Amino acid sequence: MSLSRGSIAALMSLTVLVLCLLLAPIAPWLVKWPAALTVPMTEWVGAGMSAFLALFKPLARGFSWAMSYPMNAAGYVLGQSPWPLVIGLVTAIGWVLGGLRMALLGAAGLGFVLLSGYWHQSMNTLALVVVSVPLAMIMGLAIGILAFEVPRLRGAVQAVLDVMQTVPTFAYLTPLLVLFGFGPVVGLIASAIYAAPPMARNVLLGLERVDAEIREAAVMSGGTRRQQLFLVEIPAAATQIMVGVNQCLMAALSMVIIAAVIGGFDDIGWEVLLTMRKAQFGPAFLAGLVIVVFAILIDRMSAKLAEPRQRHDRRVSWGILLLGGLMSVVFFSQDPATFGAFDSLAEAVDRGVGRFTANHGATLDGIKNGAMFYGLLPLRIGLDDAVLPFTWGFKWTAVHSAIVYGVAGLLAVFLVLRGRVTAGIVAMIVAGILVTGISQLPWPFVLVGVGAIGWISGGWKLSRLCVILLVLIGVSGLWERALLSLYLSGASVFACAVVGGALGLWGALSKTAWAVLRPVCDILQTIPLFVFLIPVLMFFQIGEFSAFLAICMYAVVPMIRYTRHGLVTTPPDLIEAAESAGATRMQILREVRAPYAAPTILLGLNQTILYAFAMLVIAALIGTTGLGQSIYLALGQADVGLGLTAGAAMAILALVADRLVQGFAEERRRALGL
Repeated sequence: MSLSRGSIAALMSLTVLVLCLLLAPIAPWLVKWPAALTVPMTEWVGAGMSAFLALFKPLARGFSWAMSYPMNAAGYVLGQSPWPLVIGLVTAIGWVLGGLRMALLGAAGLGFVLLSGYWHQSMNTLALVVVSVPLAMIMGLAIGILAFEVPRLRGAVQAVLDVMQTVPTFAYLTPLLVLFGFGPVVGLIASAIYAAPPMARNVLLGLERVDAEIREAAVMSGGTRRQQLFLVEIPAAATQIMVGVNQCLMAALSMVIIAAVIGGFDDIGWEVLLTMRKAQFGPAFLAGLVIVVFAILIDRMSAKLAEPRQRHDRRVSWGILLLGGLMSVVFFSQDPATFGAFDSLAEAVDRGVGRFTANHGATLDGIKNGAMFYGLLPLRIGLDDAVLPFTWGFKWTAVHSAIVYGVAGLLAVFLVLRGRVTAGIVAMIVAGILVTGISQLPWPFVLVGVGAIGWISGGWKLSRLCVILLVLIGVSGLWERALLSLYLSGASVFACAVVGGALGLWGALSKTAWAVLRPVCDILQTIPLFVFLIPVLMFFQIGEFSAFLAICMYAVVPMIRYTRHGLVTTPPDLIEAAESAGATRMQILREVRAPYAAPTILLGLNQTILYAFAMLVIAALIGTTGLGQSIYLALGQADVGLGLTAGAAMAILALVADRLVQGFAEERRRALGL
């Protein structure tokens, strides 16, 4: 019987795993990455970057000083402008963009911000966004045009954008802190850098999609290349570019909140961080809601720029502005900080959370400890070390390991006899991982296993790339921390795949279910990462389980959306053919819809993985280990070397996972003839 590529790859991985586990007692270097194979990468990178940054520090400090003026000006204008005028301006913009519904959304949103008592902090946050977004848009527009105009550079630009979007957000802050100094300008610059890639991608995509007829017409008109680009092609790509503006705004807002960690600026992000550190969950929750309101307003209004819009009577918008001006005169002496209508509600939430955790502390601890002792901990360090008398009620022994391997062996034999050779071998590999734990897996097995998956997914080229990138992590001395990050992100992605896949299936089968799920997904996708920490801290405090929940809450949405989208977009002719053959609804779902949706679902899994890695670093604030914690510690110590190497290691893990899943998705598309 000839073995398939999957069976050969699985057999190679299993062989290496068995050999490493058998030889571990006499060759412990097979389990932990040998110190002899590491180099002081952190010190080298730190020294090199410090020398490099020192050359540009005077210029950077001058730029920081220059950028403080528009930032302070924007903050002064927004902070000193009467609040009725600001609300009126946003409401008028809402009317122009989307009519009555958008105007009411703007008025209600900023009304909530006013009544929250965080008006001044919110205006400071808005000032950072107002200054950082134009910078990001200019950089993104320039990069996108450059990549389009110089095809030779397109591959390199795409690679740089990939790296910029996979490098954790905190990793941006460490070198910027050294270069530009402490303060809000660092957050502004970090936001501009972080928000530029989505703008650049959409500019490039929009220009590539301009119809050939439009280009030919521009050439026939006799215009210069510059005129063709700016007068014809960019206007033709305006819809896609506006999508980039939307993503740019959301990325800038998200990064401004994160940058509050080092900004020390009296903005809403700092307010959230301060109240969380003081365990004032009511005020933290209220400040988090303000961020959510801003995110929804910015998302909805900027999204309208990318849609065909109805023309609304401009006189109404001028009337709204006039009303705002009149209200400004009436409430001229009214300090917006005195409103605070929700202060008592925030205090009530704080007291309520305190009472709830006091009354149900045993239940919450039971949930947290159960998940840790019977799920996360065994996955991290293996059943061999996690099963103890005070948790499981007995001590794990070699007999128990033999039983697990025996059961896995019987399952493998059963699957092989049914012709599913690859599944049988994988069952044995899973048993070895469960007994050993992800964080204690032998490094040769990890390299061979990932290389084998890369070979199946995209051939030898992808296999070599994945192995080389992982070797770089080992050589840098971050192997153990990388496995810890891999464990927590892997557990989160698995949970998101199960829960998100089930919810996506439910949404595909029931329009009522999707009517409920869709607004929830919309809200979760607009919430900045920082805010996800608040609800889990309110009930489960600092710890790995809280980090796990926060990652799942953030990363589950792509899995829901892509699963549902893949299942509902099956071509009608395929469904009609299956119905004509007498297939039941479940048979159609299993045999027609699911296979056709597989590439889309895999793309959802890809996005879930990237979301999980992005949130993993933010979750370091509430108790994760691994690379995320290293990046956060490097930020606190201004250790550029550790911050960049740990950030690069995290980006490598995300990049490897991204390429592997994309390879499988592409293979499924080819198999379906798409």
